[in-house]
Amino acid sequence: MVEIGSPAPRFRLQTSAGEYISLDDFHGNKNVVVYFYPKDFTKGCTAEACEFRDSYEEFKNLGAEVIGISNDNLKSHEAFASEHKLPFILLSDPDGSVRKSYGVKKTFGLVPGRVSFVIDKNGMVRHVFSSQSRATAHVSEALAVLKSLT
Repeated sequence: MVEIGSPAPRFRLQTSAGEYISLDDFHGNKNVVVYFYPKDFTKGCTAEACEFRDSYEEFKNLGAEVIGISNDNLKSHEAFASEHKLPFILLSDPDGSVRKSYGVKKTFGLVPGRVSFVIDKNGMVRHVFSSQSRATAHVSEALAVLKSLT
């Protein structure tokens, strides 16, 4: 897994709107919370996404962007974001290459891992939090780190 203090692996993935988002798009401008989650519409992932949604203004006020990444396709992301009114970016990593570059392993070899990374404006990883079962804790962990960066 990518370690604290190391450069975040760069990526360029597609949104449900068909545009491409790159980590480089935020370099020098915003801190970024990249969170990998197993699957759209599952109980834990929905709770996590809604927690990020409910705290999104606080992330914005701290100068950060939130990006959720899973292997789900663009159509699934579009439906998930629409149904739950998610204001942040969801990216599709269909072949799992970005997940792999961050070292996010599968839980029990089956379920894609749930790991969040706080990346500063310079592209350095400042925090890593991994918990499959404590889905909503990813939000409070990320917010605490972002507050310490300001």
